[in-house]
Amino acid sequence: MTLLDGIRSRRLTGAPTRRQLLAFGGAAFPIQLMTQTFSAFVVYFYTAHLGVPPEWVAAAMIAHGILNALLNPLVGTVSDRMRTPWGRRVPWIGLGIVPLVVAFALVWVPPALSHGGLIVWFLVVVALYDIAFVVVVLNISALFPEIFRTTAERARGNVPRQVFGIVGMVLGTAGAPALYGTIGWAGMAIVLSVVCLGMLAWSFGGGMIEREAAPEPEERMPWTAQLGYTFANRAFVFYVLGSLLVQTSIAVILAAIPFYVRYSLGAADADGSILLGAIFAAAIPAIFGWGWVLRHLAPRTALLIAVAVFGVTVLCYWFPASVIGAALVGVGVGVGVGGLLQLIEVVLAQVIDEDAARTGRRREGVYFGVNGLIVRGSIVIQAIVAAWVLRASGFDAALGHAQPESVDGGIRIMLAVIPLGFTALSFLCFWLFPIRERDVVPPLG
Repeated sequence: MTLLDGIRSRRLTGAPTRRQLLAFGGAAFPIQLMTQTFSAFVVYFYTAHLGVPPEWVAAAMIAHGILNALLNPLVGTVSDRMRTPWGRRVPWIGLGIVPLVVAFALVWVPPALSHGGLIVWFLVVVALYDIAFVVVVLNISALFPEIFRTTAERARGNVPRQVFGIVGMVLGTAGAPALYGTIGWAGMAIVLSVVCLGMLAWSFGGGMIEREAAPEPEERMPWTAQLGYTFANRAFVFYVLGSLLVQTSIAVILAAIPFYVRYSLGAADADGSILLGAIFAAAIPAIFGWGWVLRHLAPRTALLIAVAVFGVTVLCYWFPASVIGAALVGVGVGVGVGGLLQLIEVVLAQVIDEDAARTGRRREGVYFGVNGLIVRGSIVIQAIVAAWVLRASGFDAALGHAQPESVDGGIRIMLAVIPLGFTALSFLCFWLFPIRERDVVPPLG
């Protein structure tokens, strides 16, 4: 039997095994490793290391963000409509893994070109990276509600995904500098690409399994109708608004922490790692605890509790005067973050189940795609908030550490009060979320 024949005949029946669960979750590690390395260091690499003008890189990054956002609903819709002997999602993932890893590596190994040539290289290679990334990651995400069908299965199945993801996130942020500082950028690209390829291959071989396709209406749903049904879904509208708001809150916090460390706590820039480390260190064990909560409560109820914990603990950033005090607050914030990571996609899976019960179609791709398009707005909102607060508080980079007293208050507002406001609005959205049951049983899958 050939590899293609093996994939063709492989179908999941019943609940996934522990081995399948771990393999599926393992994909989150390379995804987050590449995501964090790219987002944290690509601007630094092309400006500080290669000397490309910052405004050129900024324009290229805007193009990258727009392309990535537009690809999500497009790829999701096409994936939902696809029918092959190997399934709907698996062919996309299998064909996309190698191009994804190769494109990621090429970002860090440009040829010797002029600054204009380098920015063209950046645009082309990052466009290829974006296409492969969305193709692979969106289809992996779309498999989650199909592989794990009930709230209990999803509570169990999401734990390794989020733990692998956090580890990849931490290593992408902290491990990349250690690599490029010792073996150079090309060496870093090779090492990370080999690790990511190995992890994705293991995950694909052991965890990317579809169920036997259930009968669906013969007529194809037009692309416009797909989007129309999606945005007319009341549950999805409240979900995606709540998700956007809570993602914005997290984005604002991450943007504010470096300013908070330097100008409010008067500490060294490196101490920001302590604050971030406290959040991640608390989030990992918290994910297991929130998994237990999800096994006993409806997803909406558990998510409301997690949002409340996150909001209340974030407000406590207002008070510390030392790094240790802020790190202790970060532990509480990490508990809330762990809940959000564990629960947010489980609630989206319920939206998809409810939609399947109404339409007779499984449309995971379009829902994850539209969600990906909208939540990217959190980065734009975060940038606007940061710029507004810093300007309003009288911040002047030329003054160095000698900022006016108003800057400390402005930064504390940006880190504690504004995220609480976004979190309160997200709580309201999830409160209005209409699916109150533990499980929505669709007629398909």
